[in-house]
Amino acid sequence: MAELPVTELTLDSAHSSGRFTISTLISTEDSSNPHYGQPDAATCDPIHPSHLTHSSTFYMRTFGYNTVDVVPTYEHYANTKVAGEANKVRPTLADLHSFLKLDNTHLHNPIYEPQRNSGLNNEATEEDGGEGGEKPQGEPVRFGWVKGVMIRCMLNIWGVILYLRLPWITAQAGIALTWLIIFMSVTVTSITGLSISAISTNGKVKSGGTYFLISRSLGPELGGSIGLIFAFANAVAVAMHTVGFAETVRDLLQENNSPIVDPTNDIRIIGVITVTVLLGISLAGMEWEAKAQVLFFIVIMISFLNYIVGTVIPASEEKQAKGFFSYRADIFAQNFVPNWRGPDGTFFGLFSIFFPSATGILAGANISGDLKDPAVAIPKGTLMAIFWTTVSYLVISATIGACVVRDASGILNDSIPIGSLGCEGLACSYGWNFTECAQKQSCHYGLSNYYQSMSMVSGFAPLITAGIFGATLSSALACLVSAPKVFQCLCKDQLYPLIGFFGKGYGKNDEPIRGYMLTYVIAVGFILIAELNTIAPIISNFFLCSYALINFSCFHASITNSPGWRPSFRYYSKWAALFGAVVSVVIMFLLTWWAALIAIGIIVFLLGYVLYKKPEVNWGSSVQAGSYNLALNYSVGLNEVNEHIKNYRPQCLVLTGPPNFRPALVDFAGTFTKNLSLMICGNVLVGPCKQKMSESRLTSSGHAKWLTKRKIKAFYTYVVADDLRSGVQMLMQASGLGKMKPNTLVMGYKKNWQTAHPRTLEEYTGILHDAFDFKFGVCLMRMKEGLNVSRMMQAHINPVFDPVEDPKQNGENGVVPTVTGTLDPDALIAEQQASTIFQTDQGKKTIDIYWLFDDGGLTLLIPYLLSRKKRWGKCKTRVFVGGQIHRMDEERKAIVSLLSKFRLGFHEVHVLPDINQKPRPEHIKRFDDLIAPFRLNDGFKDEAVVNEMRRDCPWKISDEEVNKNKAKSLRQVRLNEILLDYSRDAALIAITMPIGRKGRCPSSLYMAWLETLSQDLRPPVILTRGNQENVLTFYCQ
Repeated sequence: MAELPVTELTLDSAHSSGRFTISTLISTEDSSNPHYGQPDAATCDPIHPSHLTHSSTFYMRTFGYNTVDVVPTYEHYANTKVAGEANKVRPTLADLHSFLKLDNTHLHNPIYEPQRNSGLNNEATEEDGGEGGEKPQGEPVRFGWVKGVMIRCMLNIWGVILYLRLPWITAQAGIALTWLIIFMSVTVTSITGLSISAISTNGKVKSGGTYFLISRSLGPELGGSIGLIFAFANAVAVAMHTVGFAETVRDLLQENNSPIVDPTNDIRIIGVITVTVLLGISLAGMEWEAKAQVLFFIVIMISFLNYIVGTVIPASEEKQAKGFFSYRADIFAQNFVPNWRGPDGTFFGLFSIFFPSATGILAGANISGDLKDPAVAIPKGTLMAIFWTTVSYLVISATIGACVVRDASGILNDSIPIGSLGCEGLACSYGWNFTECAQKQSCHYGLSNYYQSMSMVSGFAPLITAGIFGATLSSALACLVSAPKVFQCLCKDQLYPLIGFFGKGYGKNDEPIRGYMLTYVIAVGFILIAELNTIAPIISNFFLCSYALINFSCFHASITNSPGWRPSFRYYSKWAALFGAVVSVVIMFLLTWWAALIAIGIIVFLLGYVLYKKPEVNWGSSVQAGSYNLALNYSVGLNEVNEHIKNYRPQCLVLTGPPNFRPALVDFAGTFTKNLSLMICGNVLVGPCKQKMSESRLTSSGHAKWLTKRKIKAFYTYVVADDLRSGVQMLMQASGLGKMKPNTLVMGYKKNWQTAHPRTLEEYTGILHDAFDFKFGVCLMRMKEGLNVSRMMQAHINPVFDPVEDPKQNGENGVVPTVTGTLDPDALIAEQQASTIFQTDQGKKTIDIYWLFDDGGLTLLIPYLLSRKKRWGKCKTRVFVGGQIHRMDEERKAIVSLLSKFRLGFHEVHVLPDINQKPRPEHIKRFDDLIAPFRLNDGFKDEAVVNEMRRDCPWKISDEEVNKNKAKSLRQVRLNEILLDYSRDAALIAITMPIGRKGRCPSSLYMAWLETLSQDLRPPVILTRGNQENVLTFYCQ
């Protein structure tokens, strides 16, 4: 362990409050004596913590030792704060491994759970999940799994459909198919419940319910779209349940001949008044809303008991006239089979009406922020609610189907003697003739016609009415609370514009009052439709979308095998989740295919928007894990793919240094590698490892984000090395992964080579030699104005590539004074992007390729890839080759034929017969003057002196080397004259780079060749040399 440099420890035992003891491991007799040289202060006393201070060295003790290392604790993994104290974190690796500075910022003390009965302030820790830093006054209300989830879900499931439509569905579909409808719905909801349970137990759940679960699992793209749709669906569900309540009240008014206006407008008036009252309850706070839900639950349970009692009470004559005859086997048999009627009389038509009654399973999850322990409450409460409500649906459909016939007139005079002739139907055997109204389908009572059949069957009808009121109002209230809670979380995440206004919360529970008002407006709008059967199918698709994505979230998180997917709820199956997702989508189209297309279209639109905007959120979604899995699998799979010339791609290692220092070099390589091949921006940090590593960690992410902002698809990597050449050797050998390794080195031209220290020339040319040794192709770029823009940014200058231009500022050994730049990653991203020639449209200029030597075709391939891009697409490509004057036509035809076989689209070919002509004398003199400072002038010197000078100054050029390379030197001078004659106005010049023989050509002479070849040219010059292996082929196999 890392020991703290303290000299003495004399503290009272009271100082040890908050630390755990190990007294159970030590005998009582031994515990009285100090152990391992520790004083008696090691004894712990949690009762008197008043003397505990941050200055106490014992405060930092671990297992009785005075160490920087700390024991595992909850606060090290949670985003928590203790009011009045600085946030404590575990010591960093640098604190433990490197030199420890003795100041308060490096003492990473463990935090203590405040004890309720101690002298410490009872300061509750609060999850730091909001944007505001202030804690609301007062403790928020938190609910357990029964009150917060199970009762809430049961109330939401027991909605208007149970009382007003389940008897009617039983009459239409029969008991058998009604049970099938119930089981189909429950299958989808049960699988979804298992998926919710798995997701909600995979980490701490905050407010936001379904949206929070999906977005944190699948990411903001799908999470955001489903959040909007789910919030809207809940707002519409408020209208659905309220209309169900209004229908019941309207029927009561009609029975008492007290209509307000007319049947339709009565529903609208009652619905608007009701939803306004519910809004008032919601605005009063979650505590009042929860009390109202418990009251509704009690009322519903009483109504169920009243219904069951009513089924066993012998039927009165009035009830028999309405079709109720108590339990009868023949009624059960007749109602067991379907009897389709009306436009909704189809299996999936009835399923679409019933399914919303099963959608309440998310009511508990939607208030996840108001639960004491969401990870326990959501699985337990949701699954229990599904079980008990399923039982209730099955029992009610079976019992009412065994008691009530499908058609009844309700007229007491329709009674007849049993066995009378001319009577048709099951009721005849019970002394009732409903034949006339049944044949005309004008009966007002019976399961098929009377929505209030449960009320008629019950022992005391007003209790069923109260149950209807309780079910509809509780469901409406639950949806009215769910929609704003989900929408508030979505607004706070700021995935979409113009909705942030609704994210503001008020009070100790952070109530979304603005969201309540928006939900109220939407609900009122749909209440004005006033038709329950029209509203129900609308929200079915939205809820099914939510279920499909919840199940897919569980499946996707499981299939990615992410180590972070560790749900404590184990009773789920990824394949069942996938089945639930598929079934949900299938059901969407079976219900109403056009509504399904609209719902999916909305999701795709919202998904596309978030993908385009790319919000800066990182939630560790399964999509990220899936992306890693795909990349890993494909990268490993490439190992089994044999390389072929047809699939050759120039995979570039670009020596940019910090990428923002050389934007033109980045843009050039990024242009021809984008969506085509690998590009890695390499940076060599020269200096002490410890210092440079800390700098690189600060800026690495900033450089990657800078590339993303510039829309360059590239990686950024760095190495720390003693010198540039060894660093580049590391990059060339270690960069890449498997078959995705660089094969082409792209670097900038060393513009200041004449004034730089000569040792940097050795490093620069040594890098080129190393690249050829590693079988890399080389691409060297020179621009007239230079590549490095770091001076304009007042940032760090790489002393090897670009020392300061004034040679007087260089030290004797070539070390350059360092200019300190910003290390802030955010500043790298925020800085103004420099514009380069590769970001502008080049118009109808020319790309001139001087393919003077056969390097395998890389000199041709890179300009070709460049010409395929939009900004360079209008440029005409010209190819220049060397030749003999008396064979110009033949050589031109041969090159044209070769290029046509390569299918590059280059048709304009020029043969240069005068390459070997002698250059102009003034240009020869300029070259001689260029190399003069680097010559040994050894013609009259002793051989030993010359050898010593060569050993100390290997960049020096001997007279022998000048003579041996004279023809090659003159060729570079002549080529520069040709370039100036033919390509002065080109958009880009690509030329085969000359190679200096390793160990035989001094670095200064080689740099003089490159300087002479490319000097005085306005367009960018790309000096390219392949590794002498084919990168082009005209074969198809």
